[in-house]
Amino acid sequence: MVTRRKIAFLLLALPAVLLGAVQDVWTGVDRIVAIGDVHGDYKQFVTLLQQAGLIDKDEKWTGGKAHLVQTGDVPDRGPDTRKVMDLLIRLEKDAVKAGGYVHALIGNHEAMMIYGDIRYVVPEEFASFAEAGSQKALDVYYANEIEAMKRNPPPGGLPRFDAAYRKEWDALHPLGFAEHREAFGPRGAYGKWIRKHNAIVKINDTVFLHGGIGPKYGTQMIQKLNDRIRNELEDPQNLLRNGVTADSEGPLWYRGLAQGDEAPLNNFVDSLLRNLGAKRIVLGHTVTAGTVTPRFGGRVILNDNGMSAVYGSRLACLVIEKDQVYTLHRGQRIDLPTGSGSDLLEYYRKAAALDPEPSPLAGVIRQLEAKLGASASR
Repeated sequence: MVTRRKIAFLLLALPAVLLGAVQDVWTGVDRIVAIGDVHGDYKQFVTLLQQAGLIDKDEKWTGGKAHLVQTGDVPDRGPDTRKVMDLLIRLEKDAVKAGGYVHALIGNHEAMMIYGDIRYVVPEEFASFAEAGSQKALDVYYANEIEAMKRNPPPGGLPRFDAAYRKEWDALHPLGFAEHREAFGPRGAYGKWIRKHNAIVKINDTVFLHGGIGPKYGTQMIQKLNDRIRNELEDPQNLLRNGVTADSEGPLWYRGLAQGDEAPLNNFVDSLLRNLGAKRIVLGHTVTAGTVTPRFGGRVILNDNGMSAVYGSRLACLVIEKDQVYTLHRGQRIDLPTGSGSDLLEYYRKAAALDPEPSPLAGVIRQLEAKLGASASR
């Protein structure tokens, strides 16, 4: 006789993958490469992967047992979202065969694609989904939208669905729009691909995520947060029920660790790291001054360096090799400092020297020079 107790024991004995869970904690990884927000810039993403030794000139995986962590925000702002996702999908398979791994984390823009916030989708991205039957698909999409509006009229009442209305609608819904929305929908290839991923992973003693974790979620465990976000993206109605996915303190949106004053947040960072059992947190989401930026004595590392051409094509990524933490800035290694004084200034100067003139770091260098000069004169 199979009792409930035996069933519970069998479930505990099963591998996590068979239970539907997604592994989010990894140990024994010798090399980690973390790349921040891509925002549809395929060319720059490929360049960074090549500089980090993860792919060759033919874009084949050469990273061996390394783990690549892309900390979210592949879509929007740039034209090549689809190409980047297709590359990541292929590299996920190739990396596993070589003993490595690709972690494509959920960022706020991945979530926005799922629940239909398409404010930042550029025309070229819609065009990349256009095909021979796109006009017919768009006509069907239009008809379905009209029927939905008739069933649930907007507060101001129904508009006149005449030729002028359709012309305005077409201006906002180019060819490829219907296919784009289908691809990111519940049955779409990219929608399903995004929803199977984590928002947070911990590798060795480092936690990686997109935005940050605010005090509201500071005591929650990684698995619980990942499960909640995936559950909400499976059913966007869950976003309305105290959802974490769209919460400004949640992992996809919080900017406090990137922008808040450090002194008042020091104790919170300490408690957060204790709860996560981690030494440091690596974030994307908030664009740095131009290279990988340490905060809180290196316990928080900002890694959205503005890779996309929209932000100036700033090529930098974070590498962790056992106990060594460094930046690859335009392909050149610079050890990451943990202090906020002269070591940080020297770090910025080394990075700026590798940039085309004028370096985007020039302003932050001047500010830090002035701050250190003022301190020295006291």
